[in-house]
Amino acid sequence: MLSQIQTQKQQLKILPQQIQMLNIFHLNVLELEQRIHDELDENPLLEKNEEEENVAIDRLSKESVQDFEDWEEHGYDDIPDYKLEYENYFNNESLPNVPIRAFSDFRQALKEQIRFVGLNDRKLRLANYIIDCLSCNGFLSQELEDMADDLSFKQGVLVEAEELEDVLKEVQKLDPIGIGAKNTRECLLLQLHALSKKGPDVKKAIQLLENHYNDLSHRNMDRIMDALSVEEDELKMILKLLASLKLKPIVEEIEGNAANNNIIPDFILTVDDDGLIEVNLYRPRSSSLYINQSLMETVQQSGPNKDKIATQYLKSKLSSAQWFVNAIKQREGTMMQIMRAIVELQRDYFVTGEVSLLKPMILKNIADKVGVDISTVSRVTSNKYVDTPFGIILLKNLFTEGIINKEGEVISNRVIQSAIEGVIETEDKLNPYTDQQLVAILANKGINVARRTIAKYREQLQIPVAQLRRMWA
Repeated sequence: MLSQIQTQKQQLKILPQQIQMLNIFHLNVLELEQRIHDELDENPLLEKNEEEENVAIDRLSKESVQDFEDWEEHGYDDIPDYKLEYENYFNNESLPNVPIRAFSDFRQALKEQIRFVGLNDRKLRLANYIIDCLSCNGFLSQELEDMADDLSFKQGVLVEAEELEDVLKEVQKLDPIGIGAKNTRECLLLQLHALSKKGPDVKKAIQLLENHYNDLSHRNMDRIMDALSVEEDELKMILKLLASLKLKPIVEEIEGNAANNNIIPDFILTVDDDGLIEVNLYRPRSSSLYINQSLMETVQQSGPNKDKIATQYLKSKLSSAQWFVNAIKQREGTMMQIMRAIVELQRDYFVTGEVSLLKPMILKNIADKVGVDISTVSRVTSNKYVDTPFGIILLKNLFTEGIINKEGEVISNRVIQSAIEGVIETEDKLNPYTDQQLVAILANKGINVARRTIAKYREQLQIPVAQLRRMWA
């Protein structure tokens, strides 16, 4: 029997143009340049003003080039041009006195290896993306869900975290063993699983890391011996085996002279002597893009006797060009609003550059302040950099959770992590500090936190416990 039921429900739908707008928000400087270049090639109604673009670049350029006043000064200059250009390609201030050695990044070597694994084109692209996301130590600190989200917006193809996890397993089979691990524990496990001969000590070491790593972190050796059913001598052999492994996938020193990997910032932040902060876009593009007026008039004046196919084509291109120009303007306006809100909340940090002055800040704080959605703030700050007087800063690193210490003060977890790193770097490597000792040391610095908080942030920094640091000293 047929029947009709009337229901009312709320459903959130995202329009295709909204998705395209989020894609444009997510682009960094270089990606935006490529997107504009593609639009200019595909759309005859879209053009750019080269002169106005050059004026904007010159106005925001931080480096002033001194021109020679006359020919005599230029013609009889004692410094050859090649010496001045030579310095731009090295990190060191003094030029090397030895022949330049070829430098190859470990990521490039991994990409060469992954080509021979036999992955299809889609998985090969995902593998290359995962390799590019590796830290300088070879760890993969980014969550797979976030990576899948970024990939879906960048490539316009839905990518699931489960698919990335399958590809990550292939990357982790590459050399050096341990590459792509999320933390030190996983790095050690990958090395143990890769051993050709798995004796009793290897099996016990794997069991220790998989099931009793927390006891190892807290040095509960008696509990470990009971759980593994081993004697003290056997436990020493297991710990000695772990000490022979690498704590990080990439530990080799870089030989030769590495070329500078220059980052093009999205914002330029300056601070004057009075502490006044000014923020500008590094390369504004909205003012240089415009629509071809003659073609637009042709479209608007088209009559019934005109070629319908050509008219429809020009109308679609006109609509696309108008949307793209407005999208670039909206992108730049939103970026400036969000950046000014960040500067307002983190004013003390930007004036001094002291990490200890960094305040707790989450995406919702900026979203509420600007009046936009949290996803918009996430897209605008993702993979974006700001050039400050104390260096180039990744905007995502400014967003930190806060904890309340014993004095009732809210402290950014970035401040605590920086303090932990500083103390451990200066400790006696043969007699490292325990987590409880770190609590006392940080308390003397005015940071009163619990021991479990120290352990949590130490693990996030990929720093092992004191006993393991002593073994690897």
